[in-house]
Parts: sequence; structure tokens; C-alpha cells
Amino acid sequence: MADFPNEIRINPAALNKMIIGGIAVGLIAIGLYTSFFKVDPREHAIVLRFGKYTGQPITEQGLHFKLPFGIDRHQIVEVTTMQKEEFGFSTQSAGQRTRYASRNRNQSETSLIVTGDLNIADVEWSTQYVVNNAYNYLFKVRNADETFRAMNEAVMREIIGDRTINEVLTSGRSEIQQEVKDKLQSLANQYELGIKLEEVILQDVNPPESVKASWNDVNQAQQERSQKINTAQAEFNKVIPKAKGDAARVIEEAKGYAVERVNNAQGDADLFKQVYSAYKLAPEVTRKRIYLETIGKVFTTGPETTGPKKIILDEEAKGLLPLLNLNTGGK
Repeated sequence: MADFPNEIRINPAALNKMIIGGIAVGLIAIGLYTSFFKVDPREHAIVLRFGKYTGQPITEQGLHFKLPFGIDRHQIVEVTTMQKEEFGFSTQSAGQRTRYASRNRNQSETSLIVTGDLNIADVEWSTQYVVNNAYNYLFKVRNADETFRAMNEAVMREIIGDRTINEVLTSGRSEIQQEVKDKLQSLANQYELGIKLEEVILQDVNPPESVKASWNDVNQAQQERSQKINTAQAEFNKVIPKAKGDAARVIEEAKGYAVERVNNAQGDADLFKQVYSAYKLAPEVTRKRIYLETIGKVFTTGPETTGPKKIILDEEAKGLLPLLNLNTGGK
């Protein structure tokens, strides 16, 4: 067999050194890669050493060290990002015009809730929250998200079950939202979910599709009834106060007239008493004075004289014109 003078010969010792060096470099690279992790401003990190929690969560942003090769493991939790759970519907795309996907069977079953008066309401709602305790959120409950969804359904059914269908569909929505939020926060604190509720929104509340048309007819009739009642009340408020004002004015005028008549009568009575007192002192003189005053009033003439014509006849006169016309003003 011929020898090949140009054949490359590898020293086994050098090869071993190269392999060991490559492994060492690889281990160093892996060690460096698994020794650092990054925490963003909106995140908190939890570090586990051999699966056991090491202490306080890491809240400072930037690069952080941990033991390599899987000795330490970290989990990142977003704590300032608003998260949302939807019930009875799902958002297909959010934006300027939010689009909602068609409901599946599970969503329809979730949204149908029995009210306190044994009607059924189709309730779609969403719950917005943030994680305020990363450790509790990850480790206090086996699955915090599923537990929180179950709490939502239970609380919403409890609150709506205490109200009538009219309250749920009309005036009671804001109260329901607040009650559900308060109850959910209390349960989240009790189970240490590490969640802070921000808002509960009743997205849409309707009667079920099978009775929606009939319900709308009833609702429209009730609205028309309320409108007519309000119109009648407005007319009542406009007419009745005016009538009461007119009645009060007439009553006051009548009272004033009565007072005037009484005062006039009282004055006449006082005058008569004075005349009678004078008459008792000098009957003949008083009688003549009254007679002359009366005759003077009767025979008063002049341009301003008003009343019936006054004619005096002289019974002893024998001429053709036995009268004195007192209405000519002296002419």
C-alpha cells in the first residue's frame, strides 16, 4: 500500500483540547445567556430557585442576574397593562371601529341569566383589571385567569338574580356594574388573586332573541304611555296654577269689595248717628237744614249737571207756560 506524503495527521491530544475548549466556550455562552433577564417598565419578575420562590418580586426595570443552567428560573408578569375578560361576546378587532365576532354556543350560554322575577336576560359584559401582585397571581391560585372568569359569572348571576327584568334592562345598569365590581374585588382579595378591578361594563343587555320582538312592542307601549302621562302632567302644571291664580284674584277682589261696602255702610251709619244727634238738639232747625240741602242737590243746574230732567209746575199759574225748566243752565 502506497504512502501519501501530503496526508494530514491530527494529534489526538490537540483534538481533545479543541473539543474540551469548544465545550467550555459553549457552556460559558449558555451560562451567560441563562444568567441574565430583562424587566420592562410595565413588568414585574418572579425568580424561582429549584422551583422555590426566592423572595421579593423584582420590580426595577433593566437587566438582572440569576443563577445559570436552570438553577434559577424567572417568570414575567405585566402589572400595569389593562387586561380584559369578555363574557357573552368576543372582540374580533379593536380600534376606531371595534368589530365583534359571532358568538359561539358557550358564549350564548354564559350570557343567559335568570332575573329575580324569573325572566331571562341576555347579558354581555366585560371586566377590566390589572395585576397588582405578581406572586399571588402566579402561585396563590392554580389558574388565576380561569378562577377569575368563574368568579365573574357567579357574581353577575347573583346580582342580576336579585333584580327584575325591567331594572336589568333599564334603570338598574349602573348599580349592577358597581355592585359586581365591589363583589368581585372582595372575592379577589379573599382568594388572593393579586388582581385589582378597574371597571365592569355591561356591554349589551337584551331579552333573548326568541322574545325580543314582543318585548320591544311592550317597551314601546310603555314609552308611549309615559310620554302621554308626561304631556298630561305638563298641561296640568300649565293650566291648574293659572286657574288657581285667577281664583285667588277673584277672591281677593271680592274681599276688597266686601270691605269697601262694609266701610261705606259704617260711614253712612256714623253720619246718620251724627245727624240724629244734631237733630235731637234742634229738631226744627235740623229738619229745615236737611230739607234745604236736599232741595239744593235736587235742583243743582249747570253744564256738569247729569241725571233726569227736572220740571217744576206752579199749580196756581193760569198761563200757557206754567213751568220752570231747570235744565237750561239759566238760559
